[in-house]
Amino acid sequence: MTPPASAPVHAPSSPVAVVTGASSGIGAATARRLAAEGFHVVAAARRIDRLEKLAAEIGATAFQLDVTDEASVAALAEAVPECAVLVNNAGGAFGLDPVADADLEQWRRMFDVNVLGSVRMTKALLPAMVRYGRGHVVNITSIAGHLVYEGGGGYTAAKHAQHAMSETLRLELNGQPVRITEIAPGMVKTEEFSLVRFGGDAERAEATYRGVDAPLVAEDIADCVAFAVTRPAHVDVDLMVIKPIAQAAPHKVHRSGS
Repeated sequence: MTPPASAPVHAPSSPVAVVTGASSGIGAATARRLAAEGFHVVAAARRIDRLEKLAAEIGATAFQLDVTDEASVAALAEAVPECAVLVNNAGGAFGLDPVADADLEQWRRMFDVNVLGSVRMTKALLPAMVRYGRGHVVNITSIAGHLVYEGGGGYTAAKHAQHAMSETLRLELNGQPVRITEIAPGMVKTEEFSLVRFGGDAERAEATYRGVDAPLVAEDIADCVAFAVTRPAHVDVDLMVIKPIAQAAPHKVHRSGS
C-alpha cells in the first residue's frame, strides 16, 4: 500500500533511492538495479498495482505518485525524511506532429511531466538530500535533449529544457553535497514508450524498431544509473549519452534491408 504522508520511509541500514515512473520500462529496471546495489528503493508512479508487485519482488516501498500534481509530490517528500538518490525518470513523448500542426495540449503534457515534473521532484527532495549529507539527482532525458528531428518539436523542446535545468542546477548547487547527472538515452525498446507516443497504435509503435539490430533495453539505462550513483562521493558524472550501435542520430538508424 502507499504509505500515508505521516508514515516516513524507514531504511536505517540502507540509503534511500527514489525512482519516478517506476511502474514499467526504464524506471522499473532502475528500481531493480538500485535495490541490487543495496539501496532501499521508493518506487513511485501512478499505477500502484504494478508498483506493489515490484516492491514485493525487490523489497522496495511502493508509493503512488503523479509528478504533475503538487500535493502528490509533497506527500512523497514528507514520507522520505532523508534521500540519497532521486531518479527523475517519469516522462514521455506524445505525438509526432510538425510544429506547424502542433497539438498544444500534447506540448503542455510533455512539458508538465518531463520538465516541471523533474523540477517539482527535485525541489521537494533537495532538503532530504542535504539532511542525508550527500545526494544525487539523476535526470533521465534523451538524445532528443541534444539533437532535433522532424516531427519531434514538442518532445525535443521539453528534453532540451530538462537538459538546461540539469546544467543550471549543477551550477546553483556547486559547493553543496549534491551531485547532478543527466543520462540521455537514444533508441530504447520498452513495452510502452512508442505505444504511448502513437496513442496506442501498436503497429506504428512496433515499426519504430523494425529492422533495427539490438536497440537498447531498459536494463542498459539502469546500468548507467547504477554506475553514476555508485562512484566515489567526489566524482560527479555530468552527462552520459547512450545509443545502440545501429543509431548514429535520432534520424539516422541502420535497419536491415535498408
